[in-house]
Amino acid sequence: MVAWRRGQFGRFRPGGFAGSWLPLALLLLFLAPSAFFLLYFDRPSLRGSDPGGIDSLNGQSQKIADWRERMVLQHLKSLFSKEVFDVVAASMDDLDPLNVDNFRKNNLSASWTWAGSGDSLDDVISGPKKTGFVERDGSKSSGAYPSGEYTQFVDTPAKLARRQLREKRRQKRAADLVQQDDEAIVKLENAAIERSKSVDSAVLGKYSIWRKENENENPDSTVRFMRDQMIMARVYLTLAKMKDKLELYQEIQSRLKESQRALGEATADADLHNSASEKMKAMGQVLSKAREQLYDCKLVTGKLRAILQTADEQVRSLKRQSTFLSQLAAKTIPNVIHCLSMRLTIEYYLLPPEKRKFPRSENLENRDLYHYALFSDNVLAASVVVNSTVMNAKDPSKHVFHLVTDKLNFGAMNMWFLLNPPGKATIHVENVDEFKWLNSSYCPVLRQLESAAMKEYYFKSDHSTTLSAGSSNLKYRNPKYLSMLNHLRFYLPQVYPKLDKILFLDDDIVVQKDLTGLWSVNLHGKVNGAVETCGESFHRFDKYLNFSNPHIARNFNPNACGWAYGMNMFDLKEWKKKDITGIYHKWQNLNEDRLLWKLGTLPPGLITFYGLTHPLEKSWHVLGLGYNPSIDRTEIENAAVIHYNGNMKPWLELAMTKYKPYWSKYIKYDHPYFRTCHLGE
Repeated sequence: MVAWRRGQFGRFRPGGFAGSWLPLALLLLFLAPSAFFLLYFDRPSLRGSDPGGIDSLNGQSQKIADWRERMVLQHLKSLFSKEVFDVVAASMDDLDPLNVDNFRKNNLSASWTWAGSGDSLDDVISGPKKTGFVERDGSKSSGAYPSGEYTQFVDTPAKLARRQLREKRRQKRAADLVQQDDEAIVKLENAAIERSKSVDSAVLGKYSIWRKENENENPDSTVRFMRDQMIMARVYLTLAKMKDKLELYQEIQSRLKESQRALGEATADADLHNSASEKMKAMGQVLSKAREQLYDCKLVTGKLRAILQTADEQVRSLKRQSTFLSQLAAKTIPNVIHCLSMRLTIEYYLLPPEKRKFPRSENLENRDLYHYALFSDNVLAASVVVNSTVMNAKDPSKHVFHLVTDKLNFGAMNMWFLLNPPGKATIHVENVDEFKWLNSSYCPVLRQLESAAMKEYYFKSDHSTTLSAGSSNLKYRNPKYLSMLNHLRFYLPQVYPKLDKILFLDDDIVVQKDLTGLWSVNLHGKVNGAVETCGESFHRFDKYLNFSNPHIARNFNPNACGWAYGMNMFDLKEWKKKDITGIYHKWQNLNEDRLLWKLGTLPPGLITFYGLTHPLEKSWHVLGLGYNPSIDRTEIENAAVIHYNGNMKPWLELAMTKYKPYWSKYIKYDHPYFRTCHLGE
């Protein structure tokens, strides 16, 4: 730092700037008015005239002196560099005409700014009249002078120009923001339109945000109140009859019928008839009258308990009926599919034998290709599986489909793929009834199905006289549990003895990506590659198997993770080494009395492949589209295979609307056979 030698105004020590006295002269010039005002206001005449006024004036003069000093520093800041100020501060340390520490600390800054221009000194002394002090944050100070520092603000032409420029910039930014808001609103509207397209159409008819019911927090409060009134009316109706209050009995009965008509089938207040409020008031009056004449706490409590028990029984009955109807709908073949199968069967058997063969039969045993096993009696479902796999394959010519069906659908399945070949892919259809090795002496399931005990177990509900009696047994009578097509998955090496690996697919799946990567998955010596389905406490072995049985308890872990059929990679070489079919036969024989598991192929599959299943990434196979309405859309769209396991199959009317497009997009609804059988989207 450059130092200033005391007493010498014209020279500096070596290393300083030129020995000029001009800076100090200018400093004295700016300090002179301050000294003048200090001397003027400190005159004896002023001190002796009015002590109180003089003290006030002295305080004001001190503030004005401080103000003038800071004006000097503010102007000097634009004239001299930092080195000059450091020299001046060092040279005046003894005199301390200014607060040097404050000078260094604040660097000539002010926290207050004088608002206004052109004010005279008298105005400043007497206090602000039309103007005030404005803080930097924009707030005005009260009183004659602020507690902080202040400078005079002058609107020069340059400042006015800058202010106008800032105003133009603010206006431009405001216009840009308005334009961005308009664009954002348009984007939100377009996004809302797209979301509305994916809304379940079945729900749109029942719920709407524009209905009056949504204006209230409880849109069905009136409906529920009327139902409560009707319950109490039935209670008092019984009591009136018990106590021979015939006139009151008739009045209550009349009001009850009126309320029932007014309520109708309404589930929300918006659905109620206009007369509902009047009927509700009339019912309230008669209930008040009945309470005065008939109320007995014990009798009312007993009647309400009886009504509750009756309602509970009705709920259970309706649940059984719902289960029965859903099971019935799930196992029923729609008319359009039956029509399609019949027409295709007729066309197939009209073909000459030489035209019933598929091309590229040499690929059926080629181990270098990708082989699929599909066992189905549903022509439409099988066509979707094959079409979706081929359409998403990178090289369809390397894919081979092995279809097995029953004799009833053999002709239809052949005819469909003869008319609609899967591009360059190879396909072959077989009849399960022509597998002569698959007989009751070799297969325990066939032997059990032919036994009288099994027939009684599966079909005894045919003799039931009520709906509820048959519903508990209906799920066991689903044809898929009785068909060998469902159990054929345990005999893959016998069906395809020349193959090393095969991908098993259910007919209620849709392929969304190329599946050839599954053939390169290392199963680490395991036989079955499958996606696990267990969570923290569900889809584990104890859900499917009877662990109270010692055979199950000794050999399996109840917390072992379950896995899913539907898309499974089977290593047939390891299958043969470990005699998987033999393991299956052993446990199937032990379950002849159905004490180990009740039904289906998943429980014996869990047992047969216990410790022999390699878990695949979950994105290969997403399940639940046949029963779970809350599957994440992203999860579905990222899956290689989606599975409609459950009762709500995509070809049934009870299918969930929001999941059906993933399946139906692989159907050509303009096909002549579909139009003939009235198959529509």
